[in-house]
Amino acid sequence: EVQLVESGGGLVQAGGSLRLSCAASGISFDRYAIGWFRQAPGKERKAVSFISAYDGSTTYVDSVKGRFTISNDNANNTVYLQMNSLKPEDTAVYYCAAAEMPYVPSREILFYTDYFDYWGQGTQVTVSS
Repeated sequence: EVQLVESGGGLVQAGGSLRLSCAASGISFDRYAIGWFRQAPGKERKAVSFISAYDGSTTYVDSVKGRFTISNDNANNTVYLQMNSLKPEDTAVYYCAAAEMPYVPSREILFYTDYFDYWGQGTQVTVSS
């Protein structure tokens, strides 16, 4: 059984930092790409960042480039999203998701977001101004 459990969300002031964790079970990072997505109130869920199972490459959407960093810890089967210089517009529920894509580099994963079929329950991030 595949399980993804997010943690690390919370309330932070603008300019602050948070580190989200996604503890995965039932999958291996050499076959599954991991993505972080977010959904703000009243808006559609959108991709934030991916890490590739193929080559470990990473991709970020423009709005978080230079501020967010995705990484994985194979020993603990956990993926992290380090979020720095947070802005009020980063406020959202953050989800991690997994897709079996062993041969897709991160720059192409955005074209295959429909393949993310395992999702965590989400963690709330609120950034106050």
